[in-house]
Amino acid sequence: MHERRGANGPPAEPGAVSPWALAGLGFQFAVALVLFGYAGQWVDQRLNSAPVGLLTGVLVGAGGTFYLSIRRLTAPRKAATPPDEETRQP
Repeated sequence: MHERRGANGPPAEPGAVSPWALAGLGFQFAVALVLFGYAGQWVDQRLNSAPVGLLTGVLVGAGGTFYLSIRRLTAPRKAATPPDEETRQP
């Protein structure tokens, strides 16, 4: 059976986030900002509403990616923590 390994080789602790996963989240954040920014700029050109579409696109892209990043980073910790004795059903 294979053990999960950390960045330097030793087994990773349960609930630990890989450095590659963090790099992927940063790349995802940058790509979302660029794509939503271009989409907002396109909307501005079509509707002649100068900064509104661009700002909306950047805020939606940053907010959505930030929300998904937080969910992804906290998910392993929730899965690694055992349930409390009080909430466990017999």
